[in-house]
Amino acid sequence: MSSKIRIGGLISGTGTNMDAIIQACEQGKINGEVIFVGSDNPEAKGLEKAAQKGIPTFVANYSEIIKRFKNNPDKSTLPHDFDLEDIKIKQSLLNRQTDAEKVSTFIETRAIAEAALLDKIKACPFDLLVLAGFMRNLTPYFIDRVNTTPGRPRIMNIHPALLPAFPGVDGYGDTFRYGCKIGGCTVHFIDYGEDSGPIIGQRTFPIEPEDTIDSIKQKGLALEYQLYPECIRLFAEGRLAVVKMTYTDDHGRSSQRSVVNITQIDI
Repeated sequence: MSSKIRIGGLISGTGTNMDAIIQACEQGKINGEVIFVGSDNPEAKGLEKAAQKGIPTFVANYSEIIKRFKNNPDKSTLPHDFDLEDIKIKQSLLNRQTDAEKVSTFIETRAIAEAALLDKIKACPFDLLVLAGFMRNLTPYFIDRVNTTPGRPRIMNIHPALLPAFPGVDGYGDTFRYGCKIGGCTVHFIDYGEDSGPIIGQRTFPIEPEDTIDSIKQKGLALEYQLYPECIRLFAEGRLAVVKMTYTDDHGRSSQRSVVNITQIDI
């Protein structure tokens, strides 16, 4: 059997998906070990739960870092390898029509916070970084310093909707309010957009007439706790391959997209 992969986790709250991942590692369902759990929020309850299991934890306090920079926008505090124009070109989190100053401020404050996050992480080399309820969008500054090998992404996320429908912070709520008859969750690799990276796996559940937002959240969470460890298991087994696919529409226009292929295990 190949050696265990080293898994780092980022959370913002209770970390229930992180609990499911830790448990799957402990039970041998994933050939891996969680080596740290970090957060942008010093009040995240999941940090204490991880610490009780002997897993190192840390905080990069985004709110404090962002507030400090906005109150005193000292450019000398930006990371030495920060390139604003490069990140502006790469990112697709913000609309191109958004006020240029707002875009710059957003990118600068996030890069400073992400530099603090990277500084905390560097003491714990990892193979895979899982976002388990981490309520911050990552910019190209952070992503490029984790995904250092082209075609081999190392940041995974779980989203409470069937992407590409309903990206953003309230996937289950959006699914319910739209009147969908099917809900679900998605695990994907992170890219430069919002919940737009290559999809690894999805699970679905029916939405019945008597369902409420709370009941579909409970249905979704039950599936999340199964799906996320399963996708991490595939990563640990080296079975996830990201490939570029070219598609041509009925008008002859071509577009390219990264997709995840799941390879079989040789017997």
